[in-house]
Amino acid sequence: MSVTQPTDPVAPVRRRGRPPGGDRGAAQTRARIRAAAIELFADRGFHATGVAEIGAKADVQRGALYYHIGSKQELLWEILRDYTRLLLDDAERIVAAGADPVQTLRELIRSHVELIVAHRRTVTVHVRDADALTAERAADLQRLRDRIQRLWQDVVDAGHAAGLLRSADHVVTNGLLGMLNSLGFWYRERGVHSPAEIAEIAEILTETVLSGLIAPGDHTKG
Repeated sequence: MSVTQPTDPVAPVRRRGRPPGGDRGAAQTRARIRAAAIELFADRGFHATGVAEIGAKADVQRGALYYHIGSKQELLWEILRDYTRLLLDDAERIVAAGADPVQTLRELIRSHVELIVAHRRTVTVHVRDADALTAERAADLQRLRDRIQRLWQDVVDAGHAAGLLRSADHVVTNGLLGMLNSLGFWYRERGVHSPAEIAEIAEILTETVLSGLIAPGDHTKG
C-alpha cells in the first residue's frame, strides 16, 4: 500500500528573517526536530520531555528550535494531525473504491494495521498524550478522528443493511478501532519488519474481527 503524506493546500508563508534559498535546509531541520520529538514523546511522554532535550537530540540550538516549532504544544499538534490525516486519507481512498462492505472493511483494517506498524511511536504518542493538547487543538484533532470513525461506521452500516454483517452498533465500530489502535503498544519489530510480517498481522486481526461480525452465509474471503 502506498500512502502519500498529505500537504496543506496553501503554501506556507515565509517567516520574517528567513534567508533566501533556505527552505530545503529548514525542511530538513524540521524533519529532524519532529523525528526527535516523536522518539522522546513515545519513550518518556509529552509532559516529561523538555524542549531542550528535543533540541539536543535534533542537534538544533534552542533559539532556532523555537523558530521552527513555535512551541512544544504546537509540535505535538502537528505530529498528531499529520498522522491522523494519513489514516483519514487512506480510509477515504478505500471507501471511494466502491467495493462491497465486507471487502471494504477488510481493506480498512489492513490499511489501519499497516499505518500503525509504520508509525508505531507516533501511535503511542497519539493514544497516550493527545489529551495534552489545548482545548482548541484537541477539538481540531477530534474532528479528524470523527471523520475516520464516520467512514468506518458508514461501511459497517452498509454491511448490516445488506445482511452481510451481524451488527451496526457503534460499540462494534468503536471497539474495532480501539483494538487496532492498541497495536501500537504491544507490537515490536523483530529486526526490520517486512511487508510479509505486516501482512500476516493484518490478516490475523482481520479474520479475528470478521469471524465474529460477518453474518451467516457465503462471503468470499478477500
